[in-house]
Amino acid sequence: MGNRPTIQMVAELAGVSRGTVDRVLNDRPHVNGEVRQRVLEAIRQLGYISPREVYRRRVDAALRPLTLGVLLPNWEGQFRAEVSQGLRRACEELEESNVRVLIRRCETDLTQEAVDLLEAMRAGGAEGFAVCAVNDPAIQGWISARVEEGLPCVTFNSDLPESGRACFVGQDIRQAGRVAAGLLCKCVSGRGPVLATAGNLKFDGHRQRLDGFRERLAELGFPAERVLIRETYNDYETTLRVVSETLAEEPGLRGVYMANFSVSGCCAAIQRAGRAGQVHVVCHDINETVRQLIHSGAVDFTIPQDLERQGYAPLLLLRDWLRKKKPPEPSQLQGRIDILCAENLEN
Repeated sequence: MGNRPTIQMVAELAGVSRGTVDRVLNDRPHVNGEVRQRVLEAIRQLGYISPREVYRRRVDAALRPLTLGVLLPNWEGQFRAEVSQGLRRACEELEESNVRVLIRRCETDLTQEAVDLLEAMRAGGAEGFAVCAVNDPAIQGWISARVEEGLPCVTFNSDLPESGRACFVGQDIRQAGRVAAGLLCKCVSGRGPVLATAGNLKFDGHRQRLDGFRERLAELGFPAERVLIRETYNDYETTLRVVSETLAEEPGLRGVYMANFSVSGCCAAIQRAGRAGQVHVVCHDINETVRQLIHSGAVDFTIPQDLERQGYAPLLLLRDWLRKKKPPEPSQLQGRIDILCAENLEN
């Protein structure tokens, strides 16, 4: 018994306080992503299981089997890697609680494909769904029908607000777009033109970011006609082409808002056009590529979000909703909005 890992041992191995370990164990917000990873790695290395978790697993294992379904979009890169990591962590926990998870990934943005995958998981016994999909009436209608049947649905990363879903797990996307507008407006001294790129405006998350961005720029007195809007579908080559074409068409372009992935394609276009240091870039999320671009000065600011948590939390919320009739707390849903630049990147 004396060799059993303790929360103090986890804290010492991770180099944090016991309070921070407790916040990670209970999936509470306001924990830096890198710190969260250190704590999770320490838990894994030590094989630590909290007394509360031991009790919960015993109770859950005694309950009837439960099946949950997850629908993912066809996005690659950082989104897929980090959300998948969160899903794996959730599945490992849920397996010991007699919960099975079906995961299906769309290959296209076609609405019918998403509906077919959802229906297949329902036929496979899924009683609750975590969904990130295009904001389409057919998908919203499918979710609404399931909610009426008593099957809860949780959206993550990109919302389906008219679907009757139980809750949304992710950042306040519109507010994040407003924050980006304030940053870029300062970078360009309130003058344009500026380019705003979105991945796919059929996704509520992409559109909300862009709407928040334009809304805040208008409040700051930035002329709407000086804001150029383009879709780049989170694709490097498409982003490279779109930004290159815009730079050629608008030699006075002063800034780019990347409301999507493929930031490296944007910065490559600026570099090839000989405009490095002249065109400011504000983006979202943080990975090693964006980190390097910030260090080099190619990106001015980024607004990160916890993608791993967006993969992890919905399944635990659904489990608690179905097993314990426990509605999610507001603090579980919204991710914080941070701003990273060269001066605070390492912190």
